[in-house]
This record gives sequence, structure tokens and C-alpha cells, in this order.
Amino acid sequence: MISSKGKAESSEQSIRVEIYNQTYSIRSDGDNDYILHLAEYVDSKMREISSGTLTVDSLKVAILAALHIADEYHQIKNMQAQVDTQLGSRSAECSEMLDRVLKHKEVAPQEFETEQ
Repeated sequence: MISSKGKAESSEQSIRVEIYNQTYSIRSDGDNDYILHLAEYVDSKMREISSGTLTVDSLKVAILAALHIADEYHQIKNMQAQVDTQLGSRSAECSEMLDRVLKHKEVAPQEFETEQ
């Protein structure tokens, strides 16, 4: 009998990626194309950062790239929160308008039906 731990390990795959001239073997049960895409993104950010600075220390470049990616993430998260707030507000407005229409229909159902 295979334990759940054994099943989880068997579904994991190992994929090799290169980030900033370093090769990493990553074990994951996720989509390999997605992992490759993430690695390419991190690599491009590190190369972008290194081209704009004089440092050759890969750790410093990695930290600066991580800060840049974290900034992007938080900006997108804040924009999404604003969109969610606007959507909530619009949804409340639509709900109020629908309530008014339904109340109007209850008050004068014959008039409302003839207007259609």
C-alpha cells in the first residue's frame, strides 16, 4: 500500500532552471512551463538590475531584484484592492437601483407592464 506521502513524492518532478548564470534543480508538483516562466522572469529582473548597477555580487543583485519584484507585487495588489472597492461600490449602486425598480413595480404593476 502506498502512503499519501509516497504519492506526493511520486508526483513531484525535478526541473533544471538557470537564473543569473546559476543552475538550480527545482522539485515541484506544479506545471514545469510555469516554473520555467518564473525562472526566466527572475533571471531577467536580475540582469536588468545588474545592468543598472556597478555591483557584481550576485547576492546583492538577487536582493535588489527581489525588492523590485516585491514592489511590483504590492503595486498590483493595491491596484486590485482599488478595483475591488470600485466594483463593490458599483455593485451596491446596481443593487439599490434594482431595489427601486422592484419597489416601483410593486406599487404600480400595471403601469410598469404597459411601459414595456
